[in-house]
Amino acid sequence: MALIYAKTAAGRREMEDRALRLVPALRSVLLLVDGQRDAHELQQMAQGLRAPEDVLAQLISMTLIEAVGGSVERAPDVPVTVQLGDDPLRYQQLRDWMAESVRKHLGLKGYLIQLKIERSRTAVGLEQLWPEVATALGKAKSPAFASRWLDETRALVLA
Repeated sequence: MALIYAKTAAGRREMEDRALRLVPALRSVLLLVDGQRDAHELQQMAQGLRAPEDVLAQLISMTLIEAVGGSVERAPDVPVTVQLGDDPLRYQQLRDWMAESVRKHLGLKGYLIQLKIERSRTAVGLEQLWPEVATALGKAKSPAFASRWLDETRALVLA
């Protein structure tokens, strides 16, 4: 059984007042989160809405949804961090890429994210920041830009 997600108080407020101005695909997935559907079911529905692959991670990072039941399942595919391994050069490339992206596209708005990137000492730590960076880029630029950034970041890791 996969994790079951429900809206947080912030998620319920967002449904009412639209303060965050979520892109339609994120808002639609947030609407589907009801405390009954598990992550697998939500992901399948999100694909039909053409939502980003990391839509649940984005909603979690914005504290709009939270796990309320179920259990963590082992992902069927190999996590990206395993492919990064302990190669310090690749870690440094990813860290530099993320820091430059935040500096170039977010400026002072990305200051806190920049600090988190600088404090990350592992590839796993950097990967955990991807949804936060993508969300900020989506707000500052566009959701399409954020999606392209995620694709380019994954390509850098897998290169």
